[in-house]
Amino acid sequence: MTAEIINLRKFRKARERAEKERLAAENRVRHGRSKAEREASEGIEAIERRRHDGAALEDAAGGSDDDSGPGKAS
Repeated sequence: MTAEIINLRKFRKARERAEKERLAAENRVRHGRSKAEREASEGIEAIERRRHDGAALEDAAGGSDDDSGPGKAS
């Protein structure tokens, strides 16, 4: 019964290479879009942002125009 001898340095380096490759693949997915794809998604986001802002119920200032609110002296 002999145990298999493992070179820890090679094991560590192989693990580090695998981790670097995993990060590289993740970055390719995250940043690997063409200019046309980026511009298209930015356009869609702008349309959605305008649609969302247009559906707001209140002003961005958060107040209403009437003077009968709390904190107002009569």
